[in-house]
Amino acid sequence: MEYEDILGDLAPCGLSCRKCFANSQGDIAMLSAQLRERLGSFDVYAEGFSAFLPAFKDYPPFKELLAYLAQGHCDGCRGGTCLYPNCGVTICYQDKGVDFCFQCDEFPCDRTNFDPHLEARWRQMNERMGEVGVEAYYDESKNLPRYR
Repeated sequence: MEYEDILGDLAPCGLSCRKCFANSQGDIAMLSAQLRERLGSFDVYAEGFSAFLPAFKDYPPFKELLAYLAQGHCDGCRGGTCLYPNCGVTICYQDKGVDFCFQCDEFPCDRTNFDPHLEARWRQMNERMGEVGVEAYYDESKNLPRYR
């Protein structure tokens, strides 16, 4: 994949926007919409099944979450709609004039505002991009789940 196309998929932090639960063009939104469609009016059946299969008692909140996931309400971090609370990367990368954090002469820094788990992933992703290049990193990670 060409570098410019990769910018449409990978956020400045290195995460795949396409794989994000909120991405309007992503797999999760598409698959959630398909599942909603295939389930149809399963509510009646779920209520009946709940009498002998306890997991189906949770169908109403599952259906609500599935509807939320099917909406897809984000166009990607580069589009200015990052959903991570107080993400420091979305503004910083533009101020620094870089496409990814590893390209900044101050990487790693403490401006991400990420929780410890995400900060560790951010550092690992950017270090890897710095080692092998953006295109090779994308090829390595394109089939991996975003949430790991």
